[in-house]
Parts: sequence; structure tokens; C-alpha cells
Amino acid sequence: MADLRSTIAGIRSPNPFWLASAPPTDKAYNVVRAFKAGWGGVVWKTLGEDPPVVNVSSRYGAHLDTDRRMIGFNNIELISDRPLAVNLQEIIEVKRDWPDRAMVVSLMATMTESAWAGLARRIAETGAADGLELNLGCPHGMCERGMGSAIGQVPEMVEQVTRWVKNAVNLPVIVKLTPNITNILWSAEAARRGGADAISLINTVNSIVAVDLDAMAPTPVVDGKGSHGGYCGPAVKPIALNMVAEIARNPDTHGMPVSGIGGITTWRDAAEFLALGATNVQVCTAAMTYGFKIVEDMIGGLSNWMDGKGYRTLDELSGRAVRNVVNWNDLNMNFSTKAVIDPALCIDCGRCHIVCEDTSHQAIRIDQGEGRRVFTVVNEECVGCNLCSHVCPVPDCITMVPEQTDLPYVTWPNDARNPMRVPEAAAE
Repeated sequence: MADLRSTIAGIRSPNPFWLASAPPTDKAYNVVRAFKAGWGGVVWKTLGEDPPVVNVSSRYGAHLDTDRRMIGFNNIELISDRPLAVNLQEIIEVKRDWPDRAMVVSLMATMTESAWAGLARRIAETGAADGLELNLGCPHGMCERGMGSAIGQVPEMVEQVTRWVKNAVNLPVIVKLTPNITNILWSAEAARRGGADAISLINTVNSIVAVDLDAMAPTPVVDGKGSHGGYCGPAVKPIALNMVAEIARNPDTHGMPVSGIGGITTWRDAAEFLALGATNVQVCTAAMTYGFKIVEDMIGGLSNWMDGKGYRTLDELSGRAVRNVVNWNDLNMNFSTKAVIDPALCIDCGRCHIVCEDTSHQAIRIDQGEGRRVFTVVNEECVGCNLCSHVCPVPDCITMVPEQTDLPYVTWPNDARNPMRVPEAAAE
């Protein structure tokens, strides 16, 4: 059976599944229930200096698909609204009772050394924290007060805050990055320069998730008005995967431990983050949507899949896909794949023909069969765009099959069809 024990920045946990800093980790009651369910660790909801913040009502918005499944989630909630002393005492008690689980504490402060160092020392003095996570990514409310993403969007501030905290305490420091930035590498590199032991990403994406057309205000509506909030859930997973991969393959951040966050709902999501270089993962929206026991499926699914693939440890899996993440100009221009429709599985819905005919390459022909239509791919017109396979409602009915050719691997800079081809490259 695969060994799921995880270590990131020296912080150990029995499995790689942590609950992210959020409502599920805002009090001992929640965290104890999470540990009983099997979570390997938590990042305690972000602590700030007293007096505690005051939240509004309501706080959450949702992006639902046509089946009312939540594909995105939005919140305008701030950091912990409980007194600092209460949080610290509960952290001590929970760690005392669950010493094998990772207890990382998130914190946020104004852009002064005394604020960051003072708060970090208060947490470290509990003796219960395995590490700190610096919240430099919250995109709503706190940033308007000069905190959160207001700091995370400025690499010089990221570096400075990281250095302040590293100098103040002898604990591993994880820097949580905001995706609301042009280039994630700027802040990742700044965190490394500041001495971060690891980074975590992504924090939530700035968003308006919906508009209440009766109130004529963004949701969630607070007494007739709304505000931008932090977007998370399955919809942000592609953004997070790309940013994790960029950090993993960037020479200046390669090898830096990464705690992957963003829309992780299943064991497969977690495996994808690990394959792109994450060391462990953090989960929030899935737990808020399905409850803490969802971790059972994550642990069992990841373990079974690793057994089937022959991965004995997480280290053997982490980063395995990074070498296959390349720039567009490094792709093989001679590779070709064609759609193939299985007539035995086809239900004659015609969606493949509609999308190909209306918006793509007119590569699916309709013939009249015995009692129903028969759809056939015209190979000469098919460019292998995959659209038909994505819209087909029947699994495996449309597959993409690579063409067998003897053509060599040719990138765009070397391709004879490139009018800007570099002569030296073309001669090679």
C-alpha cells in the first residue's frame, strides 16, 4: 500500500490532505471533527491583531451549473473574528490532543515589522504551531486596509514580510500567494528571496460571482449592496494548476516546496497538483460543500491509484509531469490526432455535428442509417481540436486517436511553414 505520509518544509502529517485556512478551520470544534475524519493537517483560519474584525451578513455567493452543482464559490468574509487569545488557547488544546497532525497557523498584519513579528511571536510562544502561513492573498476587505493582496501584489513587500517573520521566529514559514497578479513568478521568487521555507497557492481570485437581478446588486447581497469577493472551488483549479507548474519549472523557484490549493475536490485533483510539483494539497470548498468525510475518498482513491501506478511514496509522484510542461513553441508541429466516433455508443444526439459544423471545421458528416442518423468524421477536415469529444454526453463514444506518421518532431521555430523561421534553427 502506498505510503501517504507527507513532509513539507519539515512539517509532517500522516497524509497530504490539509484543510486550508478558512471557515472549516476557525475553531477547535471544527478542527477536531476534521482530524477525526482523517485530515492530515490544518491551516488555522487567519489570525490578526486585536480587536477582532467584524464580519457582515451575508458572506457567500455561488456559481452553479444547470444541474445546481457548485462549480465556483465566492466569499466576502474576513479573517478570524474571534479574539486572538481564544484562538491561541484552542490551538494549544487541539495540538495537545492531536500531536501527529500538522498544525499550521495563518496570520495577517499591517505592513510594519512590529505587527508581523509581534503576531508571529505570539503564535510561536504557544509551542503548538508546526509552522506559520503568511496570508498575503486575501482579495477583499483586508486589502482595502492595506493587508492581504495589497501586500501580496507587491514583490518587494512579499520579500520584506517574509524576512520579518523569519527573523522573528524559529518556525517554518509558508507564504500564501495571491493569483491576482500578472506573473505569479514575481511573488514566488520574492518569497524565496525573503527566506520562505515553502509557498502555498492559490489564494482566492477576485470576483463578482453573480448579480441579483431583483436587488440589482452583486451577490452575496448585504442590505441591497454587494462587493467583490474571493472566488474558489472547482472553477479555479485550472488557474491554480498552471501557476503551480510555472513555479515548478522556473529555474529560480524550481524545487521550492509548494502546498497546492485551488478547487481540489477529488483524489484525482490532488494527484494532478502533486504531479505538477506540489508537495501536499490544501482543501476548502470541497469540505464546505460535502463535509469533512470527503477526505476518506481522497485518501483511499489516491492510495489505490498510486498502488496501481507503482508509486510507493509521494516523493515518487511529486513533479512527475513537470518535464512535460513546455512553452507553445516547443510543441511538435507534426503531431496529428483525429476524432473517432463509436457508432455502437452513439445516441444520435447530434451535438458533435452541431458544434463542428457551426463553430469548428465542418468535419463530421451525417448519413441516414437504419432508423437513426450515423455520424462519421471526415479525416481530411478534422484538425483534432477535441471539441466534439468534449461536448459528447456519452463517455468514450468519441475518442481522439493519434495518426501514425514517420514525420520528425518539429517545433514552430524550426518549421518550414514559419515565415519568421530563424535560419540557424532551420539549418539544424
